[in-house]
Amino acid sequence: MDDDLPRPKDDAAARLAGEDLGPLSQAELAERIDLLKAEIARVEQHRDKAASHRQAADALFGRRT
Repeated sequence: MDDDLPRPKDDAAARLAGEDLGPLSQAELAERIDLLKAEIARVEQHRDKAASHRQAADALFGRRT
């Protein structure tokens, strides 16, 4: 998958952002926030790992244009 391509408009993040939060209780909202924070941490960790791999490849093969 090409990192430079835009994200599809119907991906999980877009669907999640469009969900109606009205029916959720405060406890459910708090649980959802905790789950989202954990997912953000996971994505950031993956991003950092990918950036490290990219830097290593750039150092070895030269920066792609």
